[in-house]
Amino acid sequence: MQVPATRPEAQPVSLAALFVAFLKVSLCGFGGGLVWARRTVVDRERWLDDEEFADTLSLCQFLPGPNIIGIAVCVGARLRGAAGAIAAAAGFILIPGAIGFGLGALFLQHAYLPILQGVLGGVSAAAAGLLIATGLRLLLPHRTRPAALLCAALAFAGMTLVKLPLLVVLLGVLPISFAAAAIEGARA
Repeated sequence: MQVPATRPEAQPVSLAALFVAFLKVSLCGFGGGLVWARRTVVDRERWLDDEEFADTLSLCQFLPGPNIIGIAVCVGARLRGAAGAIAAAAGFILIPGAIGFGLGALFLQHAYLPILQGVLGGVSAAAAGLLIATGLRLLLPHRTRPAALLCAALAFAGMTLVKLPLLVVLLGVLPISFAAAAIEGARA
């Protein structure tokens, strides 16, 4: 069953639009593409709202492989079914994968150059900043939900302070999340 997205127009999203949108995400998305995927899907195209995107990302945390591929597949599937999932994933993987492979091989040959090391250090710092900003934007829709803030704080502490693996943190926070959802559901 396909769930309708919160989009202002009733026209279905074309497969080409999904392909191109995720192609742009992958070409601009240094550090994984999550920042640009959120901007594209939520801010520009309005295919999902903030909460739907955060929920999709939460689901993708449990899927194998990179989260951004999971997001492309989920968004594509939501908007156009299996064909949309394939179009979005292909847009994200196809050309940038070839570019990344070629540049990676080139960088490996010249990794000893100080200027290249400086450039890569600057790019990684910028990517970290973008990721932190996106994390804060993902948290905003949940700022009035104490249980969500508690889960976010526990996940942050588990990952950064205790240095636990992501899967361990997610499995640890999961029971708290289920309990909070049950309590919120009982109140509603």
